[in-house]
Amino acid sequence: MTFQFTSKSKVLLALCLIFLEFFPVLSRAETLLPPQQVIQETSDAVKQALREYDYKLDLSKATRIVKEILEPHVDVDRAALLILGKHWRTATPEQRQRFKDEFRKLLIRTYTTAFTEYKDWDIRYLPLNTPLADKKAIVRTEILQSGAKPLAVDYRMIEISGEWKVYDVLIEGISLVQNYRTTFSEDIARTGSLDSVIEQLSKRNAAGSKASINGTALSPST
Repeated sequence: MTFQFTSKSKVLLALCLIFLEFFPVLSRAETLLPPQQVIQETSDAVKQALREYDYKLDLSKATRIVKEILEPHVDVDRAALLILGKHWRTATPEQRQRFKDEFRKLLIRTYTTAFTEYKDWDIRYLPLNTPLADKKAIVRTEILQSGAKPLAVDYRMIEISGEWKVYDVLIEGISLVQNYRTTFSEDIARTGSLDSVIEQLSKRNAAGSKASINGTALSPST
């Protein structure tokens, strides 16, 4: 399984996969709209929880904490459908579930790895242009780092039963979902089997989990 990104993209994808360890530049007194609040509150919750112990010495615990906080705010079903595309339509219910389970693990593991490797980023929220009545929104942000120009990171969100969830992230206009869709499509074409790709993903997740237990962060792209 390839999962090849440029050096810059790999860092940014790891940093920005759904919600990262951001601390908003926007004043707390300034009102955020519901989709923006989800990102702010989730990132703050992760930051606070992982502040309470040395997570670098216990990555498996860090992963469990991230999973508990992050998972309710991610629409994995929609992301998986968009990523597999035509392969979703031909997949069996069992294959769909297995893919969602393993892809969810990949997201959580990538986020946790990013937290242990990259910090000191700030976020600025830009005006929300999409009418919330549409039940979809794009939360536009800029990631700020000293000495670097602002980086555009946008979150595609959808309202489900009154709750806003993220299903895609765009980094400088490049879609994370589309990136994974291209990668998985190439791997399915190469192996000729969705089962084979799911199995490879499962093995990588298992290796990453083992590395976390041993206190070593394993890059999600390896």
